[in-house]
This record gives sequence, structure tokens and C-alpha cells, in this order.
Amino acid sequence: MSDVLSRFEFLLEEDGPAAIVLRQWLRPVGGDIIFPPTYAAPSQKKGDPPVYNIDRFGETTVLKKTFEKMGKVQTFMDSERTDQGRERSVCILDSIPSQANRIEPAFGDAIAKGGLVPRVVVRVRMKNDEGQDEERLINLLDAGHRAADAVVRFSSLADELGKAIRARRSGDSLPLAKIAPTSLVFGMWDSRVTGVKVPRLINSIIRAYDVLEYRRSAQYFPAVDYAAAGVVAEGGEKKLADAGMAEVPATFGLGGIEATGGIRREVALNLVTLRDIVTVVRTKRGKEEETDREASRSETLKLQRYLLGLALVSLTWFDGRTFNLRQGCQLVADPSKQSTRVSVNADGTEADFVVDREVAVDYAEKVAKAFGVGPNREASFDPKKAKDALRKKGAETE
Repeated sequence: MSDVLSRFEFLLEEDGPAAIVLRQWLRPVGGDIIFPPTYAAPSQKKGDPPVYNIDRFGETTVLKKTFEKMGKVQTFMDSERTDQGRERSVCILDSIPSQANRIEPAFGDAIAKGGLVPRVVVRVRMKNDEGQDEERLINLLDAGHRAADAVVRFSSLADELGKAIRARRSGDSLPLAKIAPTSLVFGMWDSRVTGVKVPRLINSIIRAYDVLEYRRSAQYFPAVDYAAAGVVAEGGEKKLADAGMAEVPATFGLGGIEATGGIRREVALNLVTLRDIVTVVRTKRGKEEETDREASRSETLKLQRYLLGLALVSLTWFDGRTFNLRQGCQLVADPSKQSTRVSVNADGTEADFVVDREVAVDYAEKVAKAFGVGPNREASFDPKKAKDALRKKGAETE
């Protein structure tokens, strides 16, 4: 075991590297046009079309873009667009939060048979589509806000998790690592209670460069003439269209992009932030408590090794895998461009950093055993707690 530990021990030393950085070039599968995620229009006006997250810039670039509503249907077309000079553009294909959400759930079952992190689930009683009661199990790994998510804040685990978050605020990350270690790896913000922020150790993002934006149109024709078949709606054509019984054009909608400058995934493991994560061991001397510095250093090393193991597994999890991001956006490695994984030092110099998924999982398993992974927990969601919180919030704003 000592050989395994010593292989990465230099990463935890105070004068060790600042970060591990992966730069991986990707290419689309089945064609050059891919579909990024869409977001609500910045105008926030009802009916305005969704947009891609594209940043455009350049020394002499002038972009003028407006939308013109066409007829009675909610479709739009460009009425004016001018480009002058040399334009550069960057489009987000998968954001940092999205990348974290793709990796984190894998710790439940796919990685080391689920033994690297505790299994924390919340039982939620709810009505299904048929109005019948059913119970759902929500794994903490699937909760968007992690340890600060509402599903655990209003559960029977709330008090214990709240104490762990407050301990983190006081400088002791061990309690949180025993319950929700991925909250220390992928970050969290307890914005609604304590205000505690935990910065991410892992930042991963996929960008497309120098993009061309495409449009597409479509036309739906119903199988039969429903009006001729005797189906008449009070709302007229729109009512029929809402029910799928009338012709509906979709004109000049988002049609994907082409990344003429390539697609790159960039991942950074922040080792400085990792080395800032500590635990504190206190011992009683008479009636007073004082910090046991030697024990604190020993337990902190176990904690940092454990989180490093989880971070290295996260860093290598997509090695050799397909990025199946969404319909029309499937990416694989680009063999024509060299990908790199390096350690970056404080003076800016870089050195090759060699690790694969098998080595990372092996290291993570060993340090997790030495650390002592927290126990599995089951909690129950309490709707009364949630309702009480809503009432208190309403009273504050009155």
C-alpha cells in the first residue's frame, strides 16, 4: 500500500503542484453539425426563442441581431444580422455544473462497486401520475445542490448534515466528508441556511471554438383533416394545433452549430484547494479542550488522501468513453489532435502527469479503506418541515 500512496503523495505537499490539468480534443460522431444545450432568451419575454450560449468577440466585429415574429405561430426568423471584420466565437457544449452532474452519480454503483462513498438516500412519499401514493428513493449523488439540497434540508438527516456543514465553516471538513464527500469534490453552497460555500476541486467544461450557427425549419402535417372529420374546436386552428390536429410550421429554429476551430474538454484539479481542506482533533486537558496538532496532521492527511482519490477517479472517469451529451451531440476523442494531462507548478512550468482510470480507482479504494468511509444512511423527507420553511419565508417578505 505504501507504494501506491507514495505515487501521489507529492500532490499533497505544500510545495507540490498547483493543479492537474487535462486538455482533450473531441470530434462529433456522424457529421460536423452538433447541438449545444439551449437556454431561455436573455430578454425573458414570453415567446422569445431559446438561445445557445455563444460568446462572440473580435476587434472590429459588429453584430446586430433581432427577431421577427411570423404570423400567429411562435416562430421567429432573423430580420437583420451583419458581421464585419474577423469574428471569434466560443460555444458551451457542456458546462461545469453539467459535467459534475455526469460524473458524480457514477460513484453510486459504477465505480469500485459503489464502495468509495457512503450511500445516502432520502425516502420521499409522493403522488404518481395516476394519483396513487408511491415512494421514491433519492440518492444524494443525484441531488443538484448536494449536501445543501432541499431534499436533505427538509429530511430527518437535516440536523446531522447541518452540524457537518457548520463544522466545515469552523474549519473542520471531516464530518462533511463522512456524510457527503462528493460535496467537497464537486462543491456546494448552503445559500439558504448557513451561507457556507465549498469550492470545487474539479472543474470540467467542454467548449466549441469558432462556431458557425445554423437554422432549421420543419412543417407538421396531421394524418387526416380533422375539421373535415367533424372535429371543431372553439379556439379554432390554435386549439387544434395544441392537440396535434392542425398544420404547424416551425421556421428558422435553432439548427445546431459547426465548430470550425475544434472542440476541447478542459479539466482542472485544484490541488491548492485540496490542501486547504483539514480536520481538527481536540483532546481534553483537565476541564479544557485543546487542539492535538500531531493527531490533526495525521487525520488531515487521511482526509486529503481520500478526497484526492475521489478527485483522481473523477479526473479519469471519461477516459476512453463517449460523451453522449444529448440528442445530436455525441462526441469522441479526436485522434488527429494530441490530448495532454499535466501537472502545473506554481512557477508555471508543466510536467506530464500519468494516471489512468484503473490506477485511480485502485488508489481511491486503498485510501478510502484507510480513511474509513462514512456509514450508509437512509432518511425520510418531511413535507411539514418544507411547508414551515415556506411560511417563515413568506412572513419575512411581508
